[in-house]
Amino acid sequence: MALYLPNLSCQALLLVSVSALAQNNTVLVTSPAPQQVSGFDNLSLREVPFSATNIDNATLRDLGAQRISEALRLDSSVTDSYNSPAYWDMLSVRGFTLDNRYNYRREGLPINAETMIAMDNKERIELFKGTSGIQAGTSAPGGLANYVVKRPPNSAENNLRSLSLSYGNGNNSSVALDLGGRYGENNALGYRLNVASEDLNPTLQNAKGHRQLLALAMDWRINSNTRLEWEIESSSRQQMGVNAASLIGNTLPSPLFARKNFSKQTWSVPEVFEGLTGTLRLKQRLENGWLWTTQYGAQRLKTDDRLSYAFGCYAEGNYDRFCSDKTFDLYDYRSENERRLSDALQTEISGQVQLAGLQHDVSFTWLRHRQIDKLSAMQAYNYAGTGSLSGVSDSAANPTPYDLNTNRQELATEVSVKDRIRLNRFADLWLGLRSSHIQRDSQRTDGSNATHDDRTITTPWLAFSHQLPFNTLGYLSYGQGAEAQVTPNRSRYTNAGVALPSAKSTQKELGFKGGIQTWQWQAALFDITRPVWGDAGACDEPNTCTRKLDGNAHHRGLEMGLGYKSSQWKWDTTATWLHATRADAIIDQSLNGQSPLNMPALVVRAAIEYRWTQLPGLRTSLRLSHEGQRDVTERGNISLPAWTTADLTAHYSNPFMGQNTEWTMALENATNKSYWRESPKQFGHYYLYAGAPRSLRLTVRTLF
Repeated sequence: MALYLPNLSCQALLLVSVSALAQNNTVLVTSPAPQQVSGFDNLSLREVPFSATNIDNATLRDLGAQRISEALRLDSSVTDSYNSPAYWDMLSVRGFTLDNRYNYRREGLPINAETMIAMDNKERIELFKGTSGIQAGTSAPGGLANYVVKRPPNSAENNLRSLSLSYGNGNNSSVALDLGGRYGENNALGYRLNVASEDLNPTLQNAKGHRQLLALAMDWRINSNTRLEWEIESSSRQQMGVNAASLIGNTLPSPLFARKNFSKQTWSVPEVFEGLTGTLRLKQRLENGWLWTTQYGAQRLKTDDRLSYAFGCYAEGNYDRFCSDKTFDLYDYRSENERRLSDALQTEISGQVQLAGLQHDVSFTWLRHRQIDKLSAMQAYNYAGTGSLSGVSDSAANPTPYDLNTNRQELATEVSVKDRIRLNRFADLWLGLRSSHIQRDSQRTDGSNATHDDRTITTPWLAFSHQLPFNTLGYLSYGQGAEAQVTPNRSRYTNAGVALPSAKSTQKELGFKGGIQTWQWQAALFDITRPVWGDAGACDEPNTCTRKLDGNAHHRGLEMGLGYKSSQWKWDTTATWLHATRADAIIDQSLNGQSPLNMPALVVRAAIEYRWTQLPGLRTSLRLSHEGQRDVTERGNISLPAWTTADLTAHYSNPFMGQNTEWTMALENATNKSYWRESPKQFGHYYLYAGAPRSLRLTVRTLF
């Protein structure tokens, strides 16, 4: 159960920015920089042979990011994928949607991201891009996201006391407290406390709510070789659900319709997300530079998933879009008291050995992970009437649960080894292998339609890197990822309940990254192939449908980044070109050569910042975001136009009433552009999410 905090509110005239203490280290867009990524300790992003992004805490504050999707919008390889403004984040990386059950980590341990995850106590966000078999047993290709929490300061001289007040992006108002310090003999004990509360009243009308967070991280330096770290966070968020819009017949509606929560009814009830998550970690330095780390992580989630759900148009025989007169069928969806539990125990030993005259940096890891989804026995998904994009409706609540839910249990044991072989001063060979034994079960909440899957999957990873002139690292890598699926145990399938062959994705990547003085650059050319499952047959009567592998999704692309920093100027640009097609499909051969829906071929992110010498402490910035045209329907019959938005921000740091204070004024979507930001197809239905209108955010952060 989540620990509730008082419902605090704050009103402020001006607000945040980045800490004056970290002012010179702020990164607007993450280019290759001497920052680390979990799983490759003591190595900077410039040294590792893969693409990754590290969004640090100063940048998160600059953005006012409250969700991982808001943080990763700095990366051109990341786009939205059915990403509701009032639901858990759903992201696409390199054109593949991340799986919220398998593609997310917290402190390097697997978690379930089917919830709203607070950002107030997060030190940074890491994104490992590409097939993630080196970091995860089973996961979707595209990438792996990792939340890293704030930890106690390293020394008493760095004790932290900060209070932040924020108002904007509609009428949202928040207050956040961040305290950190060390105490005890030799300052052996450290703490970091984060408390936050926010009243939610965004620019999107009829989507009010509130959220709270209480988080504590501590460490104990037992001696010079032993450290014990533990942390826990309790969060809750309650907000009215927001439905996506859709096509009206064969036409795109105006994005202005989506500036209000048009499916909200007088009987609608808010969604509720509660979470209690924590980790315990012991680090022990051994002889000859070896390090042994053991950590345990636990997550307990509770969700009341509710939505007045707009879906289809029975009157016109359309079940994948709204009616041509802007009306739609409305359903009362409620799944109360959903419980999701995750536990992970991991132990790792790492160090250096000499073999055959070569230095090997090796690590051996064992991971045991349990995940349980225990839902209420019944859920409601009942017809409630009709609604319209204009907000006029004819509906009544129909909350009685009639449909069974599905429970899931999973136990995974993973063993992995990584080896960096120093061939010479300039060249390294990287080897990795992960073996994952998974046991998965599912059944309806009455025990029927049970399925079972028990298999072992092995995924290798190989890379070669070489130091080149101009402080540039070049690398070539090959890796595999894996996904497992069982045919639903339903009567229409001829292979109901049967475990399907493992779908192994592969990625080949050629990359360069480096920097000289004020310049930084990166480039990666990638090629990813992912097997696709499909249903063959009429699938309308018992034993008329067979689920099987049916060809591949083939994504090829180029990512490029360039950054510059001087005493006054800083600018960063990233761009991703993506060519994605379906190949080797047998069930429906017309899909071959077609591009996926909701996927722009070109994405560009750019930011420029200027520090004013005439007024020390003032810096202003412009951030641009461009996403190209994307298909709404198959074969490109309907598409969304490309869009570009501009955000303006001013930060000012100065003493105020004797305290170091940072002020921020941000104008997002400064041109007030009206546009559809994405067009996912979910549950067989075409959906549209609009970009937010122009909004002002004011923040003040005081160090005391």
